[in-house]
Amino acid sequence: MNDFYKIIGKNIEKYRKLKGISAEELGNRVGLTKKTIRRYETGEIRIINDRVLAIADALDIDPADLYEGTDIVEFTDEVDKLPIVGTISCGNGVIAYEDIEGYEEVPRSWLNGGEYFFLRAKGDSMINARIMDGDLLLIRRQDDVENGDIAAVLIDGEAVLKRVYKTDDTIILQSENPAYKPIILRKDDMKNIRIIGKLKKVVLNF
Repeated sequence: MNDFYKIIGKNIEKYRKLKGISAEELGNRVGLTKKTIRRYETGEIRIINDRVLAIADALDIDPADLYEGTDIVEFTDEVDKLPIVGTISCGNGVIAYEDIEGYEEVPRSWLNGGEYFFLRAKGDSMINARIMDGDLLLIRRQDDVENGDIAAVLIDGEAVLKRVYKTDDTIILQSENPAYKPIILRKDDMKNIRIIGKLKKVVLNF
């Protein structure tokens, strides 16, 4: 289990003890067993955002306290709504959102100029970058990224997430899972492939 969930778990344990609440009592307040609370606290199992919010409410603390030490979630009263894009097309160099699943509110502090949208992660090709199936991916629309950045790449009409490495005449699209081989492309191969945005933030699967 990666460090992200261990950090949240340590924060749950810290604030639970500060409040003088046992793991069993906290579990009772949120409808979980003592064992499950302890497994969250040790980072043994993954915790979804809704469960973090419920535990924060049970502990009477700000949810941001449980994300302290991570860079995934911030909380603010000023929000914008961004589309969750299911399908993206590109014709004559113009990107179009063909299928919008819905909209997600995000803190305005996450947005720093430009156009943003959400994709939903699919599969396990980026698990070593703490990106899990179903997570929401906040993407800043741009057609180029720096070496090593994680980007949304449109391949034959499907948007995928890969780490991008570039040389003078080659682009390598690297997964964050050793089970997947890198995609190596020369510039002549890029007719049906293009970078459409840079990953800015990961939001946990709700």
